[in-house]
Amino acid sequence: MNRRQWMMIGGISVLALVAGILSSHWISQTGLASDPSIKAFFANPWKTPDGKSANSDDWRGKVLVVNFWASWCPPCVEEMPTLDKIAQEYASKNVLIVGIGIDSPSNIRQFLEKTPVSYPIMIGGLDGSALAKQMGNAQGALPYTVIINAKGKSVFTKLGKISEEELKKAINSAI
Repeated sequence: MNRRQWMMIGGISVLALVAGILSSHWISQTGLASDPSIKAFFANPWKTPDGKSANSDDWRGKVLVVNFWASWCPPCVEEMPTLDKIAQEYASKNVLIVGIGIDSPSNIRQFLEKTPVSYPIMIGGLDGSALAKQMGNAQGALPYTVIINAKGKSVFTKLGKISEEELKKAINSAI
């Protein structure tokens, strides 16, 4: 091939790349991209530690901070006071924090007796761990936080302990 053909191929490649990036951004911004993991999250039959059913439809239309945690996970336990503080601080701003315990109901109940929080805690169990992986937690480690905006789109994820500043910044950009 001569130089002119290589330049033409290069130019077409660059145009295709730019078109792909722009269309991907547009699909993402318009909400045309559907995230099956978010649908699976809302479709899950969530239960509270005392066995009552939770209606995840009540969570729709809010900025949802989903925190996957376990009572045996030190960083999870360390971030809970921050999550509790922010849950109370942002409640009037249509923000809800939901904790998904990757643990047995009895362990979660015992833990919450000693460390109560104001935000709802759901039982995740092994299904919760699989759901966290679907939502981007490829390592399966804890804690794992996902922020879903009011339109039902995942806009932020964090593996590991989250700081108050980092969480506030992420929530504020999702509001």
